[in-house]
Amino acid sequence: MDREKQSRQVMSGVSDKHDGMNALPRKKFKKPAANQFDLDELARGVESGSRLHLGKAITLLESTNPDHKKRGQELLNALLPKTGNSIRIGITGVPGAGKSTFIETFGTMLTELGHRVAVLAIDPSSSRTGGSILGDKTRMEELARNPKAFIRPSPTAGTLGGVHKKTRETMLLCEAAGYDVILVETVGVGQSETLVRGMVDMFLLLVLTGAGDELQGMKKGILELADAMIVHKADQNNLPLAKKTVREYKQMLHFLQPATEGWTTRPLAVSSIEGTGMQEIWDMVKDFEQTVKESGYWDTRRQEQTRDWFHSMITDELLGRFYGDPERKQQVKDMEQRILDDRLTVSQAVTELFK
Repeated sequence: MDREKQSRQVMSGVSDKHDGMNALPRKKFKKPAANQFDLDELARGVESGSRLHLGKAITLLESTNPDHKKRGQELLNALLPKTGNSIRIGITGVPGAGKSTFIETFGTMLTELGHRVAVLAIDPSSSRTGGSILGDKTRMEELARNPKAFIRPSPTAGTLGGVHKKTRETMLLCEAAGYDVILVETVGVGQSETLVRGMVDMFLLLVLTGAGDELQGMKKGILELADAMIVHKADQNNLPLAKKTVREYKQMLHFLQPATEGWTTRPLAVSSIEGTGMQEIWDMVKDFEQTVKESGYWDTRRQEQTRDWFHSMITDELLGRFYGDPERKQQVKDMEQRILDDRLTVSQAVTELFK
């Protein structure tokens, strides 16, 4: 299969099975200037599974420097044939549900089973400073030190749309580096769950015991995104209540639209502290993968996600170019005042802007 066909398959969500860390048959990059990234070295390092080179490659993709952006896309394009071979799992939950504790316990178990795990923690709060916080690494200390794991906070660059681009591209680089399980954590702030749902294969919702009270404040739309509901902190004296909560969710799920075609959303009780239920979750994930792949919806969903990504990037580019023009920005400001002074309608202003 030629490389061009491989690239088309991967971008549509279909690719051959990961074939280890063999070097990619690719053209040589131009020799970099002294202040530029060496793309050949980065590509080889990422392919070999080096966390250091993977981190540098992600930094290159996240850079706002025009030359870095161009070279970052060249690097990503060269690595495309190595992508698409992981299972991508989104994880969200109500405040206090213990997402980071769950991810550390679950991720550690997966590495013990021989998997390589990448955790991409989405951090909308980082937009205040323009960078990403290190809180996720400090909250997952054991997993951060694990040589089979890689943790990367994913800043939004000021907008939730930034999550979509940066996290999607980071995910592809992690796959090229041989990580076969990608965990994408969202802090759970409304629209971010929908964005994460649009880039993963399976979506887990962490909840606490006492489903009746909790459901009062949870949007139905969030529940309908979930392929599994993880009743967390089911340990010690809390276990009986956790089992009761699972039964309540089973009854409730009959009235909700399934999040994935051909799959019935399941509730499970787990404890990260005691480590119980983790193997059951992984067995469920594998069952989900097999069921959805057999139905053909696995590839269909990835193709739809890539198509949506493409169109969202077009929108981002148009907005960036529109508001990036100094004259246009001043024109928008002037029209805003005319609208507020009742001298111009909103539709008239938009029509004039796009003459």
